[in-house]
Amino acid sequence: MSQHLYILTGTSRGMGLALAQQLLQPGHTLICMARHTQPGLGASIPAGASLEQWSIDLSQPAPAAQRLHAWLSAQPAGRYASATLINNAGVIPRIAPLSACTSAEDMAAQANALRVGLEAPMLLTAAFLGATEAWSASSHSVARKVLNISSGLGRRAMASQSAYCAAKAGLDHFTRCLALDEAAKPHGAKVCSLAPGVIDTDMQVQLRSASAAEFPDVQSFSALQSGGMLTSPQATAHRVLAWLARADFGSNPVADVRDA
Repeated sequence: MSQHLYILTGTSRGMGLALAQQLLQPGHTLICMARHTQPGLGASIPAGASLEQWSIDLSQPAPAAQRLHAWLSAQPAGRYASATLINNAGVIPRIAPLSACTSAEDMAAQANALRVGLEAPMLLTAAFLGATEAWSASSHSVARKVLNISSGLGRRAMASQSAYCAAKAGLDHFTRCLALDEAAKPHGAKVCSLAPGVIDTDMQVQLRSASAAEFPDVQSFSALQSGGMLTSPQATAHRVLAWLARADFGSNPVADVRDA
């Protein structure tokens, strides 16, 4: 009962990798789910920690969710003191007005963004909660949490960002619905959709590199970098995990880490 289970998506780079690095500590079992594994993560695993890296394409979320459900269902009762799912993975398709995204490649990219950013979190959460529900009802009373990594763009519309904004807005509202489901149960999970602030990642590079003709807000993102307003993935991961550890985690199902 001394082990704490963490399942984390999008761990190949950026904040996902930083989260994985900080979660890899004694007493933790960490399952990383991403298209590509990170050799550096497995190079120095602390004593008392356990790591599995699953190479999974989250644009095909049903097989990923089925694998997670099967793995969780096979775990012995009472093995973990707590279980946490962190849905972090997300992608931005080509930055352009939706009316310009009419090629087969663009349409596939739009669909991919919605699958990775919304469909995958929903199916993984269903698998996670369904497989672990009996854990909380047992005498061990395992604490369960679901943390969905959202974005300010899920709460503020932006031109040329339809798919990403829609996925994050859907993530927020899905979490609100999920919170109602879990609150009605005697041992329901605590859930939160958390905006992590603006982070210095490849996604920011993608936004700054967009054409001004197709992305009216490109200068705003350039100003974030030039003004030193971007937070490092490591610092953001620390703030996100601090939020996850709060005694009132889940009291507000949609939150912003900057509100701490």
